[in-house]
Amino acid sequence: MQTTSHQSGPRANRSPLLTPALLAVSALVLAGCGTGGAGSAVGQGSAAATSGGNETRPEAKEAPGPTPRLVLTHDQGLSVLDAKTLESVAELPMDGFNRLNPAGDGRHVLVSGGDAFHVLDAGVWTEAHGDHGHSYAAAPRLTDRAFAANKAGHVVTHADTTVLFSDGSGTAEIFDPATLAGALATGLPPTSTYTAPEAHHGVAIGLEGGKLLVTLGNEEGHSGMALLGAPDAGGGQDRRELLRNEACPGVHGEAVAGEATVVVGCEDGMLIYRDGAFTKVPSPDPYGRMGNQAGTAASPVILGDYKVDRDAELERPTRISLVNTDTGKLKLVALGVSYSFRSLGRGPAGEALVLGTDGALHVIDPLTGEVTADIPVVGAWEEPEVWQDPRPALFVLGSKAYITEPATSSIHAVDLKTGKVVKSAELAHAPNEMSGVVG
Repeated sequence: MQTTSHQSGPRANRSPLLTPALLAVSALVLAGCGTGGAGSAVGQGSAAATSGGNETRPEAKEAPGPTPRLVLTHDQGLSVLDAKTLESVAELPMDGFNRLNPAGDGRHVLVSGGDAFHVLDAGVWTEAHGDHGHSYAAAPRLTDRAFAANKAGHVVTHADTTVLFSDGSGTAEIFDPATLAGALATGLPPTSTYTAPEAHHGVAIGLEGGKLLVTLGNEEGHSGMALLGAPDAGGGQDRRELLRNEACPGVHGEAVAGEATVVVGCEDGMLIYRDGAFTKVPSPDPYGRMGNQAGTAASPVILGDYKVDRDAELERPTRISLVNTDTGKLKLVALGVSYSFRSLGRGPAGEALVLGTDGALHVIDPLTGEVTADIPVVGAWEEPEVWQDPRPALFVLGSKAYITEPATSSIHAVDLKTGKVVKSAELAHAPNEMSGVVG
């Protein structure tokens, strides 16, 4: 499952999101071959074949294998890079402050602007063909397709569903990411919707069997989560509430541990949903906020931040939290350096990764809390006070950790198997957010 880099800004936005300008897109042609699934939960790090009904493009070239690409935002638009070479593939102009979210199909990225989730075709995909796949590459393009939204917020991909949450209306829009590529030729994929009783900065997560987890809250605050049943059999949007837990003040963020354990952060701990039940892991402090999390299918442990100053305008924490969803135990690890909400990630073997303000990527054993490696990557930095401002960001794709360095307009690739920086590149613009696709 993936959200907006699995992190969101502090408790309140300090400036509004702006409406991006749309670019024209050529007509898309349906492909005649392909079945498959979506990208993995670890930064979409495992190879994936995209779905049947995939749209193809005449200029696409067959590639020897999947061609992963990175997408970065900057103050003039979007940059698309080849993840293997870090070479520029395209520069796409787009107005405003934009956020990035993998769409869940290994090919598309959803760009969140104030009033829409815009569909970016990263231009790389793999079509399944019996016991093998065929990979293709074409130029990235910002399509003219967009999901309308009122204050576009979190995007979550889980259980073969992608859920878009609009903070201004409290509406969750749900679709199957395997249908996205094929639908773009004529419009958007079919969706179902759920609207919360009150609008709030929230999140919704699709579950197996069509069930839905949604946050509880309003403009005054957030209190917990509710489990909703699948839509009614008649094809309507009505969902019956099956379960709720209101013991999670300030609920924020989400992540998945293993295959089916979902967590959200609270101002006093972490709320866990598994097998039809909620459990709470409390913080040892009266205010111990774990509002940003990173999970992986490779580990039962959730990596989270940990903040203890309720009144801070900007707290720069130096401890991280490790919550074992199997045992319900919390371990706090002192790093000795601070980090930001864009600093958390997970490696292919479940490693907990934290990009510190000392410029190092800290690798942590999630079960023991032992820091097993400190990999120097970028220069020392300080988290800016305005959360929309650029700062180094971490994104994991397969066995590589990609780290941006806005101060030098550069990007670095770390091989997590060897613990070494294997490639660096200068960028045309100072980067802000980062995401990617496996192709």
